[in-house]
Amino acid sequence: QVQLVESGGGLVQAGDSLRLSCAASGRTFGFTMGWFRQVVGKEREFVAATSWSGRSTMYADSVKGRFTISRDNARNTVTLQMSRLKPEDTAVYYCAAEVDTRVVLTTLHEYDYWGQGTQVTVSS
Repeated sequence: QVQLVESGGGLVQAGDSLRLSCAASGRTFGFTMGWFRQVVGKEREFVAATSWSGRSTMYADSVKGRFTISRDNARNTVTLQMSRLKPEDTAVYYCAAEVDTRVVLTTLHEYDYWGQGTQVTVSS
């Protein structure tokens, strides 16, 4: 079992930066982590993910070059650094984890554990 708690959301202006954090508890090793986001009325979509080691990462095309995912396994946290934010980045951002895998996962149904979400709003 893995419990996830996100933090760091808020209201920013276009072009600003924001950092989201996800703290994991319960199981503390051997799980891949990712970030997804969802706008009301739309499906939850993949944003970024990192393997357990942190050496492998993947990003959605829409955020590539602007967002960076990283993890600190000693502190059981994963961070999503978002820069050059755009109004279309506005969404609820969810942290996700899946155990017993070393590969990067990018599909919604591959993750069993989810945080409660944190709102990010980017004004134009």
